[in-house]
Amino acid sequence: MKFSIITVSYNPGEKLKETLFSVAGQTCTDYEVIVKDGGSTDGSTGFLKVRKHFDADKVILSEEFLGRVRFFEGRDKGIYDAMNQAVAQASGEFVLFLNCGDVLADERVLERVAAVIDETRAVRGQETEAERKKKSYVFYGDTFSDKTKVTIASTPQITGFTCYRNIPCHQSCFYSAELCKKKPYDLQYKIRADYDHFLWCFYRGKAEFVHMNFSVSSYEGGGYSESKENGKRDKQEHKQITAAYMGKAELLKYKMIMALTLAPLRRKMAENKVFSGVYHRIKQKIYRQ
Repeated sequence: MKFSIITVSYNPGEKLKETLFSVAGQTCTDYEVIVKDGGSTDGSTGFLKVRKHFDADKVILSEEFLGRVRFFEGRDKGIYDAMNQAVAQASGEFVLFLNCGDVLADERVLERVAAVIDETRAVRGQETEAERKKKSYVFYGDTFSDKTKVTIASTPQITGFTCYRNIPCHQSCFYSAELCKKKPYDLQYKIRADYDHFLWCFYRGKAEFVHMNFSVSSYEGGGYSESKENGKRDKQEHKQITAAYMGKAELLKYKMIMALTLAPLRRKMAENKVFSGVYHRIKQKIYRQ
């Protein structure tokens, strides 16, 4: 099986169905869906328990689709623990995490990603198929921000500075399953465990990062990590994680670059609804060149 799509939930309302509808409409069907629920009490997961199908905009959560969904519930210590539990159940080659409310960009996303994976492996003709499959990858693409209504382009190449400054949105990253099983999310990080995992893949997991020149997901935004009250902890975890993977000289260089390129101002522009579109279009043109 090519893909394991993981969604964790806790009282998500209708957002869980929105996410599942986007998967059900995919042209590629070489996937499984794993839904880990933390004990919702809002009735949002009832249809998965009874395998009841739904229609929405001519997309159907059919019995055939629901047969691909592996649903389980139980206690967890938060979103990252829930994601770890779901990964342990995954049988696909590649893992994608979609939060409730996040959706795939269009109906051909999985088809395109599968093609990129096959093409990437095909260029390594000197290797056996077994050797190619032993390699660990992170295939990543662009992300549409539902908050600002613009496409956020991902850098064509992952470098140390990319890891320090701004990694791709995890909803647009397909990880080799072994990367997620070998290095589960570190539960000491309440906000940036996914960031820690990405840096581990780059610095220690020795994964090969492959950029895909299309949007993978539409990201809802406004989650736990983006709330104002968690801003201080977010910065503390960023500092702690980067220090674990990067040397002092490397960190100093990146901080100087950020200061000289007016990073705080650019971040405000990127998140502002008035300037965000222009900013990201310019960034996208630079990346494409």
